[in-house]
Amino acid sequence: MQHADDITLIAQLIVRERDSRDMGFWNRMLDCFHPDALIDISWIRGNPRQFVDGSRDMAARGMKATHALGPVLVTLNGDKAVATVVGSIDIPTELEGKQFQLSAHCQMFYRVEQRAGKWRILGFTAIYRRDELTPVVLGQVVTMPQDLFDRFRPPYRHLAWSQHLLGYRVNMELPGIDLPETVRAVYQSHYDWLGLPVPD
Repeated sequence: MQHADDITLIAQLIVRERDSRDMGFWNRMLDCFHPDALIDISWIRGNPRQFVDGSRDMAARGMKATHALGPVLVTLNGDKAVATVVGSIDIPTELEGKQFQLSAHCQMFYRVEQRAGKWRILGFTAIYRRDELTPVVLGQVVTMPQDLFDRFRPPYRHLAWSQHLLGYRVNMELPGIDLPETVRAVYQSHYDWLGLPVPD
């Protein structure tokens, strides 16, 4: 119970960062991170300023994502914490002049550290689970080119296609449930950093 306030602050920090991204509160989003944080997700590996500027640019290009988050699980060890949350990302997407809803499902991992009495995010990555593309008008279809279908991995194939069409270079070596060893590696690296054993 003595750490309940810290756990609440960390959980709210995670929700605030994603809400800021959805609402375009760019300065508030940036304030959620330590300046030396590393963000490593489908379309970027970079620092918080690059992440916020890239998110702003992505929104300006019409890729306006919204996040639905489950409860935030916080594992605390002194001035460090690992926070995880399962969520979905919904992105209105136009393909061949037709409207679709792209939904990507993942487990987000955050490294969080307290400095000078303030909790901020030091790392952000994700394990990709699955995605789907649903037509806004039932019956409309679109076909992914075979070479892209073969190149993009199943857990984030449609997300990668959408980002590819907007000119982004998508990392095809991200953690995903199709490669269980990458999932284990995410857990191991985060808990090693935290200084605790991976739960068994």
